[in-house]
Amino acid sequence: MSERNVLGGDLEPCGTDPMTGFHRDGNCACGERDVGLHAVCAVMTTEFLAHQREVGNDLSTPRPEWRFPGLVPGDRWCVVAARWLQSYDAGVAAPVLLASTSELALSVVPLEALREHAVDVPDDPRSLDAH
Repeated sequence: MSERNVLGGDLEPCGTDPMTGFHRDGNCACGERDVGLHAVCAVMTTEFLAHQREVGNDLSTPRPEWRFPGLVPGDRWCVVAARWLQSYDAGVAAPVLLASTSELALSVVPLEALREHAVDVPDDPRSLDAH
């Protein structure tokens, strides 16, 4: 059975430029082998990248041996749920795409914390208009 997103729907792609995901398939599906739980589809920010570097998780430096290109602000990346929560607790959480975040993230991160930083846009942006 395929993983669902945190909203209960189909897990949508997170990003392909650079190619993200534990399986480097553009999705934040974790499966059984991803013990780190790369489940949160986050949009990189300068603050998030700096904080992660400070806590020993350098996401900016390329590591070709891990097929890791190094990230810059604006990149979408499937980050480890505990690392995202760490940045949330420090006040520098990266924006999140809920439709692209695996429901498995909820074992670590409260849905309300993810919702606070959601940047998803609905299929019909007119639904955002005030009536």
